[in-house]
Amino acid sequence: MADQGYGPDVVSPFGYGLHHVQLAIPPGSEDACRAFYVGVLGLTEIRKPPELAARGGLWVRADTLEIHLGVEEDFRPARKAHPGIRVGDLDALAARLEADGAEVAWDPHFPGHRRFYAHDNVGNRLEFLSPTT
Repeated sequence: MADQGYGPDVVSPFGYGLHHVQLAIPPGSEDACRAFYVGVLGLTEIRKPPELAARGGLWVRADTLEIHLGVEEDFRPARKAHPGIRVGDLDALAARLEADGAEVAWDPHFPGHRRFYAHDNVGNRLEFLSPTT
């Protein structure tokens, strides 16, 4: 289990782990999202199972992170809800996002971590963080 960086780690009898996070995207935005998630964030697109590919969207993965981007007809970006994504080189990622024109908002109010928020190309909030210890 990875140390969360605050408070004691807790082990359950169920062996919980996160497989993926799903974020909504508007219809027809797959290419633009691919440019952001693959081109800017450096994730790799993975093939969706055929029965799910017909729904549109895309899946991306790198390291231990997997994000499913699902098409939602009545799309509204997630402005408060967000994935918290661990990053090994937080400063390099922030610089990469800024070079692509994304606004990076640093937030010092999470004990044991450095973190910032940014929004993806369709307005979903993303948190990127790295433990300081």
